[in-house]
Amino acid sequence: MKALTWQGKRDVRVEEVPDPRIEEPTDAIVKITSTAICGSDLHLYEVLGPYLKPGDVLGHEPMGIVEEVGSEVTGLKPGDRVVVPFNIACGSCWMCSRQLYAQCETTQVTSEGKGASLFGYTSLYGSVPGGQAEYLRVPQAHFGPIKIPQTGADERYLYLSDILPTAWQAVKYADTPPGGTLAVFGLGPVGQFCARIGRHLGAGRVIGLDLVPERLELARRHGIEVLDVSELSDVPGALIDLVDGRGPDAVIDAVGMEAHGSPAGKLAQTAAGLLPDKLAQTMTDRAGVDRLSVLHAALKAVRRGGTVSLSGVYGGEADPMPLMEMFDRGIQLRMGQCHVRRWTDEILPLLSGDDDPLGVEDLRTHRLPLARAPQAYEMFQKKEDGCIKVVLQP
Repeated sequence: MKALTWQGKRDVRVEEVPDPRIEEPTDAIVKITSTAICGSDLHLYEVLGPYLKPGDVLGHEPMGIVEEVGSEVTGLKPGDRVVVPFNIACGSCWMCSRQLYAQCETTQVTSEGKGASLFGYTSLYGSVPGGQAEYLRVPQAHFGPIKIPQTGADERYLYLSDILPTAWQAVKYADTPPGGTLAVFGLGPVGQFCARIGRHLGAGRVIGLDLVPERLELARRHGIEVLDVSELSDVPGALIDLVDGRGPDAVIDAVGMEAHGSPAGKLAQTAAGLLPDKLAQTMTDRAGVDRLSVLHAALKAVRRGGTVSLSGVYGGEADPMPLMEMFDRGIQLRMGQCHVRRWTDEILPLLSGDDDPLGVEDLRTHRLPLARAPQAYEMFQKKEDGCIKVVLQP
């Protein structure tokens, strides 16, 4: 089959790889009909290369048609249409019984000290072949895949694989009081959904912040108040002034480790990327730092007693944090990989009706064949051609 493979920093290629097969009785094989490029895939394109090897198949936002199931998969049959969550969970271990699916003890990568295995996301998370391919082997298929209606555009449901429940969890964790103010840093795909979900779940005011004109315009189209951070000398101060001199009740950081405006963090990430993989891994594991300009701005902008919710991916082990200020101001901080299946039963009814309250059909800017995935990664990474979300079709 054809699949997108990692070959090196900023070097991904569509190649022929072996077809997946049933390896465990809880496996399924899914023929992929749509698969998206996630913002966190761009971390693989840049800073997380030391944890990949040439030939690794990328991608963790897939959906398609079930081709084959293992003997212990009773809830699916060939022909079912499914979305596959990015994290792999068994549904029954101690963590899963508490709906902490991203910490599944059956698929935890204990050798790396990490949580549940992820599709297409480095040796840190199990080196499981990903879904930017024609076919995908799905472990723990007795629990993971989400059955969806046979009709309706793929993009009605595709984002259940990651970014829609990730945004839903971020908003739930933010815990904006009814009628309160939510600020969202970063209006990429997750940030767009955070802003829309925040309004849907009762925030009285949602303010989105970014510096990319197309992202700002897309948010405006959905009734979101926006701030262009490139025009502001003091972003936290501007937010505080906008919201009663106190600041927003809750702030979501939907940016993560590669934020603009963090030259020291960027230099450290670049330096690590120049080292041989083993040395780079050691440096990252013991002394890695992130670009923290957005996180620090979020912490300074939120009102006293407010909540900062992280959905952007961070990977540093030695990140400096303003703990004295956080403690004095009573800030709550919530974060973590999304527990996808915890939220999908709440979200699915919003996708199945005739309306589209979350605007899922107004996010994708580019649909391209899998063969053009390398060009799509470059375009997305450089924010060219108004690219906000890319969907690939094998």
